[in-house]
Amino acid sequence: MPSRRHFLAGSAAAVGLAALPQLPASAPASAAESAGAAAGSAPHLVVILADDLGYGDLAPYGQKLITTPRIAQLAAEGLKFTDAYAAAAVCAPSRAALLTGLHTGHAPVRANPGSGGQVGLGAGDTTFAEVLRARGYRTGLFGKWGFGPEAADQPSHPSARGFEEFYGYIDHSHAHQYYPSYLWHNGAKETVPAGTFAPGAIAERALAFIDEHASGPDPFLLFLTPNLPHAPSEVPDTTAYASKPWSQSNKAHAAQVSLLDAQVGAVVDRLRARGIADRTVVLVASDNGPHEEGGVDPDLFDANGPLRGYKRNLYEGGVRVPLIAWAPGRIAAGTTSARPTPLYDVLPTLADLAGAPAPSDIDGLSAAPVLAGAAALAPLHSHLYWYRDEQGVTSRANAQDGGRAKRVAEAIRKDRWKGVRFAPARDRNAPDAQWQFELYDLSADLGEQRDVAAANPATVASLTALLRASWSETYPRRAWGLTATADGVNVTTRLANGTARAWPDVRVELAVPAGWTATPAGPVSAASLAPGASLTTVWKVTSPAAAPGEVTASATTSAFRFTAPARFTPLPAPPARDSYLSDLPWVSAANGWGPVERDRSNGRKEAGDGTPIAFGGVTYAKGLGVHAPSEVVYHLGGRAARFTALVGIDDFSKQQSSAGATRAVVRADGRTLHTTATLTAAGGPASIDLDVTGVRLLHLVVEDANGSSAFDHTSWARAHVTVV
Repeated sequence: MPSRRHFLAGSAAAVGLAALPQLPASAPASAAESAGAAAGSAPHLVVILADDLGYGDLAPYGQKLITTPRIAQLAAEGLKFTDAYAAAAVCAPSRAALLTGLHTGHAPVRANPGSGGQVGLGAGDTTFAEVLRARGYRTGLFGKWGFGPEAADQPSHPSARGFEEFYGYIDHSHAHQYYPSYLWHNGAKETVPAGTFAPGAIAERALAFIDEHASGPDPFLLFLTPNLPHAPSEVPDTTAYASKPWSQSNKAHAAQVSLLDAQVGAVVDRLRARGIADRTVVLVASDNGPHEEGGVDPDLFDANGPLRGYKRNLYEGGVRVPLIAWAPGRIAAGTTSARPTPLYDVLPTLADLAGAPAPSDIDGLSAAPVLAGAAALAPLHSHLYWYRDEQGVTSRANAQDGGRAKRVAEAIRKDRWKGVRFAPARDRNAPDAQWQFELYDLSADLGEQRDVAAANPATVASLTALLRASWSETYPRRAWGLTATADGVNVTTRLANGTARAWPDVRVELAVPAGWTATPAGPVSAASLAPGASLTTVWKVTSPAAAPGEVTASATTSAFRFTAPARFTPLPAPPARDSYLSDLPWVSAANGWGPVERDRSNGRKEAGDGTPIAFGGVTYAKGLGVHAPSEVVYHLGGRAARFTALVGIDDFSKQQSSAGATRAVVRADGRTLHTTATLTAAGGPASIDLDVTGVRLLHLVVEDANGSSAFDHTSWARAHVTVV
């Protein structure tokens, strides 16, 4: 890509934590920061996230049939949360919320792929890995990522979202394969030997990451996300359960949980062997409640414990999950916490422990004081919120939902009250009176068996208002960190303080290849950058022989460092004659899913997988196929006079679903020339005819228009410029 947003702060090539200035003495220290200072250094951080592990699947939470001795030992030596919650009842939205600190009323991913929600993270979706890198952490992700597209060098790739090293699955569906033909290593697919059991190979890479960084000067973040015990129930060894009178699926499932337990134990053993256990905080959790796919019987194992519901339910069994925190010398052994703690608290908790710059517009609250034994200092949520838009159906979960598993649903917990409500169908905007609202008193009815909504109309009304207030169709984020964008002439850097604390002593630099020059046209430093403020600098860049290359912006404050690389490609020659844009080289092309297609509608995989561009059965030989959100930029160099096109949701998308809705925007040199009305397949394409006299850069933009980028394949047919 010509420009990318990365927060690759704190890498070995950049700076170590020891080289960074300390937090200013005038800044108020949190309880966790004080505890970290007392311990002598920022801790290593390990987060282990299981896949579809139920609240009752582990011995510390009552499991009797499946052996999990290593996790039980962690709970005995550390802290067990009794009221921890996944942010969603299915994988993708739960993981997005965990990474970004946003609940599912605000998070960028609110449904699993195929259920109508977005399936990737964007350039502005700051993760806890990005936050920790700004404090000098080395970061590694091993296992299931779960957000497409399955491609390198795009905003939803782990490397673009703060992880220095990645090994595992990018795509949600690919992670269902325990014996895959390939796994991703950073930005490339790597073929694995036939018969490789992926969770084992992934765990070995995670242990090697510990080995590599245990003696280094920088602390590390290890995010281990095995796909255990997600369906299918495949595992190399079921010997421990061979004598049980269970189905093979149940034996294999039990073996998967025990293998997960062993992998947690292996991580702890490696930390101890490397002499860093007393400098490490380990968190173990699950992304949602227990599954029932592939013949697994969660009731056999009492996988949801005393709770009602399973994966896909918004009842407690679908969202309340195990959470264990372990840190010898930091966390008191054998302690418990009943603080309602959603996993979107992980980002601010890790940031608090590390003294890192957490965004101020997240929903999560730090639980670090709980870990430090100062629970009274931990902030409490006014309420917890969940949203569900899921089209996958399983029998037990559907029965718990009273046959309403495919309906949009919401849930809320406020103090002792738990509300669950179902829309009349999939319309979240249906009037409140059309929703079916259930109310439970968790203090007296943990199993959610007695709906007391009719007896508490005032509580129902107040919780309904909170549910409405917790949802935003879009959730614009406050800018955070450093970005670098290149347009072929200039590189624009922007350092944005999206935190709640001022950043003193700010400076931005731009490194270019040998023989190049970069001259700033604005300020490159500031004595202080206030919360919400930014420092933007435009750099005039020249390269010999118009050669492309990599430039790297860096920014330092008194305590943090950010870096942002960008690909600088000199502008292509402007058109010399009347031309279709698909015949011209573009300056840049960013697409919501897959590549921009030339003369084809936009598909989901490699270039050329789409079909010819067509509207209403009429096929056009020339054009561009995209998927919202997208932006394609062309260099006209002031030589064109008119731009014409047909733009709309094409027949390719219409054949899949009528749900797509987009807007097309034409911009020129920073100003908007034209914005269409909402485009739908039923409404047909919009005709565009614009005067572009004197325009240097022409931007063709397609935006999502209905809060869901599913089925938003859009085409610019016969996009054409007339040259003066």
